[in-house]
Amino acid sequence: MEKFMKAIRVAAYGGPESLELQDIEEPPVGDDEVLIDVASTSVNPVDWKIVTGMMKGFIPLPLPFTPGVDVAGTVAALGRNVTGLAVGAEVFGFIGITGGYATRAVSSADRLALKPRNVSLLEAGGIPATALTAWQALHEHGGLRAGQRILIHGAAGGVGSVAVQLARIAGAEIIATASARNLEYVKSLGASTVIDYAANDFERNASNVDIVLDLVGGDTQTRSWSVLRRGGTLVSTVSLPDASRGADVGAIGKRFATRPDGEQLSVLASLYESGQLRTEIDSVYPLVRAGEALAKSMAGHVRGKVIIQANS
Repeated sequence: MEKFMKAIRVAAYGGPESLELQDIEEPPVGDDEVLIDVASTSVNPVDWKIVTGMMKGFIPLPLPFTPGVDVAGTVAALGRNVTGLAVGAEVFGFIGITGGYATRAVSSADRLALKPRNVSLLEAGGIPATALTAWQALHEHGGLRAGQRILIHGAAGGVGSVAVQLARIAGAEIIATASARNLEYVKSLGASTVIDYAANDFERNASNVDIVLDLVGGDTQTRSWSVLRRGGTLVSTVSLPDASRGADVGAIGKRFATRPDGEQLSVLASLYESGQLRTEIDSVYPLVRAGEALAKSMAGHVRGKVIIQANS
């Protein structure tokens, strides 16, 4: 007997108006997979880059598709090879490049972790992709160590907020850029210096930096080479840094795509449980208004995460 669920579908690339809530058949659960009753998901920039077609040259998808890379919810069914999880367990994860904007989602078990006990399912849907991105940027690609100086661009956004906190935990000196309204917020996360990017050139307030985390791209990335020390690293989630510019200043540039990783997410979950990490919720939208949530993220200046409540 067929089972159905509600899901946001994109039948043709376009703007937020291309998102439509439909009843579709529930996905099958493979031997190594988990079926999740989704409580919440969130908007990540990759979502609207995929929806608008900006990524179709790199990530070709069959139409229609359901956007959404991360979810939080309750285990509804387990594949026969899955161990360590039980039906009814509360989990969260970066499930892949699509599938999250729905009332049910399927994920490989190794992409999931148990939700932090002190974090609500609503908040947990905004953690996986951003937290994994920040962790991998700082520790895998940046090699961050205690005592180093790091400059984080876009520090008030989803990834930036987590990156500031992780850099604080690592014992780094943190310089950050943000809009005027978010200066105190970013300081509260652990940055020692926060620069209003609209009013001040960050180059005048940062120098001899070990790592730049670029979450903005464009001219901001280009100008960032000048503040790096020799041997420093520019890590970007947005665009590939110019290797020739790096060679000119004796620094290296890296761009990476975030990797789903349930074990790594479990480590991050423990940091949330201990109170060392927190997530700021910018706004919450019901699933039927997912297009509005996407538009909110596309407009920029989001503080923390835009959440989509799937079971509302």
